[in-house]
This record gives sequence, C-alpha cells and structure tokens, in this order.
Amino acid sequence: MLEGIEFANPEFFWLLLLLPLAVLWYFFKRKEQAASLKISTIKGFKNNGILPKLKPLLFLFRLLALASIIVAMARPQTEDISTRTKTTKGIDIVMAIDVSSSMLARDLKPNRLAALKEVASDFIKERPNDRIGLVVYAGEAFTKTPITSDKSIVLSALREITYGQLNDGTAIGMGLATSVNRLKESKAISKIIILLTDGVNNSGFIEPRTAADLAVEFDIKTYTIGLGTNGNALSPIAYNADGSYRYGMRQVEIDEELLKEIAKVSGGKYFRATDNEKLEAIYDEINKLEKTEIEEFKYYKYEEKFRPWVLLAGALLMLEWLLRNTLFRSFI
Repeated sequence: MLEGIEFANPEFFWLLLLLPLAVLWYFFKRKEQAASLKISTIKGFKNNGILPKLKPLLFLFRLLALASIIVAMARPQTEDISTRTKTTKGIDIVMAIDVSSSMLARDLKPNRLAALKEVASDFIKERPNDRIGLVVYAGEAFTKTPITSDKSIVLSALREITYGQLNDGTAIGMGLATSVNRLKESKAISKIIILLTDGVNNSGFIEPRTAADLAVEFDIKTYTIGLGTNGNALSPIAYNADGSYRYGMRQVEIDEELLKEIAKVSGGKYFRATDNEKLEAIYDEINKLEKTEIEEFKYYKYEEKFRPWVLLAGALLMLEWLLRNTLFRSFI
C-alpha cells in the first residue's frame, strides 16, 4: 500500500508516539471506566461466553483509526517527474583527420588510424547535442560528412575512412581550409575544429598559416593534435609483391611548432598523443573544454493518497461505534 509513496509532511509521524501512551492509559484506566456492582452470588454470569473477552477490540479499532488519521495527515502522495531539455548553447564541430600512409604506423595499436577512429567514435557519442562533420585529408582534402546532428551518419562515415581514398601526402593547410569552409556559414554560438596529423605539411596549395587566418576571421577555434610516438615508429616503407605493406622503422616527424601556432592564433590548444591512452585522454579533455550548455526543465506531478487512509479511519470508527452500541452494549 505504501510502495512508491512519499510523504509531504512526515513530521506528523511524531504523533504515533501517542499510541503507546494511549495503550498504557487504556490498561491502567479500564477498570475505573467500568461500573461496579456488589451482589451476593455470580452464578448467573458463569456462562456469558467469549464476548466480554473481545471487548478490547473496540479500543484496538479506535487505535487503528487514530493511526490511519495520522498517516493521512502526513500526506502520502506519489510523484511523477517529467523532464524536457533545451540546448542553450550549440556547438558545431568538424573533425579533420589525416589519412596519409604514415597513419598506418604501428606505434599506436593496432595502428594510428584505427586507434583514432575508435577514440573519435567515443567522442562523437558523448556529444549528443552538437552537430559534427568529418573532413579527411592526405595530399588533398574533401568533406566526408557535412556537419549534422545525425550521429549515426557521422559514425558510419567514420567507420568507412581508410587509407588510399586520397593521393598520399600531408596537406595540413588543405585539411584546415576545407574544415573552415564547412563551418563558415554556421550560426552556432561556438564553432571548433579538431585537426589531427602525424606529419609535416608537404602537399596542397593552401598554406596552413593562411588557413589558420581564415579560421580566426570566421571565429573558429582550432584544437590541433600531433599523433605519434617520440623517436622511431614501425611504418609502411614499401609494397610487397602481393600488394601488402612492407614495414620498417622510420623517424616520427611532426611539425609541432606549426600546430602550436595554429592552435594559439585561433584560441585553441595543441596536444601531443604518443600512445592510445594519451590520445583518449586528449579527446576527453577537449570534451570537457567544449561543453554544451543544456537547460533542463523538470515538471512534478503529485497525486495525493491520503483519502484511502481517511476512509479507513472512518470505517474503523463506524465499526467501533456499531459494535459498542449493539453486540457489546450489555458488556460496556
């Protein structure tokens, strides 16, 4: 009966302490409440049956009625909460991903590109209220997915990213400029680019600094990530006869100064990911830095449940009155 019930005025339960006092009062005073009569013999009362012994039931009914009234005064009620959220600050995000051959290096497990896709997928899932787009670049750049709020489309496109879709090379300026082009018409309050690369700019016809200036002009913040271990990494160096990659140790070269400059001028931040755990931590940090403000409205609906207790108390009192004036009348 009390499952899922809360009480609006639980302080009334202190009145339940009166019940033990009432019981004590009843047992100490009940003899004084009964009239006494001196007679010469009690032979005529020997076969009165069990009814006199049930007389305390009348007090029990009254006691239960009082307890029910106290419960009703505590206002039992059920609560139904409905929520509605309103995004007050939307963020548009473009993730610019390097897909050059060096992204197949195995200093991250199983390789840089696969590790990035796994971490980026988690990042996308944790941004349910933002629009996200994908840009891929190597020797050239193109938009894989325009900014959209449909995360299933973005995640599907992310899974499809592989090496070999573009001419090899690292056109950082092209990747950044293409990302800016995707965001320049955005009406979002906050616009950011997450640009990841594992090399130095060696392709494309747009200089990275020129693309960074474009980002500043359109008020787009850029976070840059340099991906790769310090020193040498097992990387593709040639093709085998069967078309598979031949791996060898190559020096990891990342233009960190350029990435730091791009991030600084646009108000972003530069990160260096040397392993899977560090890459994951970087995306977690960006996720915390760029928070979407959400306003949540809660609606409370209360349904009062005191009426059954009042009816129960009334029924008990009525039963006590009827028994007192009928069945137990000759014994009171």
